[in-house]
Amino acid sequence: MTTRTNTDTTPRAWIGCLACDNNARLVGEWFDAETADEVTLADVHGGAHRVHSGCEELWVMDHENIPTSGEMSPSEAAEWARVLLAVPEHQRDALCAWTASGSYVAEGTGDLPSVSDFEERFCGTWGSFRDYAETLAEEIGLIPQDAPEELVRYFNWVAWTRDLEYDYTVVRADAISVYVFRDL
Repeated sequence: MTTRTNTDTTPRAWIGCLACDNNARLVGEWFDAETADEVTLADVHGGAHRVHSGCEELWVMDHENIPTSGEMSPSEAAEWARVLLAVPEHQRDALCAWTASGSYVAEGTGDLPSVSDFEERFCGTWGSFRDYAETLAEEIGLIPQDAPEELVRYFNWVAWTRDLEYDYTVVRADAISVYVFRDL
């Protein structure tokens, strides 16, 4: 299994005033997405005295480290952040990759990934799926230690690995490794 060094994975949201945006004024700030649903008009405008009449609604117009595209409400950004923060930081990229793959399990009626399903299905970060398959074969005793060498050399690793991969989602993690998720 390979180890990756991660950059900051904190989910962030750029929250802006919709009324100002509709009037061609860019008014907003970056906030930690976890508390996006607590941000007020005064927070976005830099003080209550700077909020104009007609300013009523806030909207997330951009975000970082949230595995979905497009705009969203502050409450939706907070929900995404809470899901992402429920896994250890070193696994957040994997959760985002699983979600982006489309093979993830959603929780409830929305698009939020199920953390418990992620934890159950995530098999780690590997140099290749073949690396994972060989380790799995050893762990499950696919070829017994006392198997004759004549038998071992005829085992078709390429075919077995290819067939095994049908039961997994494999997502490129970076230039040298992949995330492996078991499909249940």
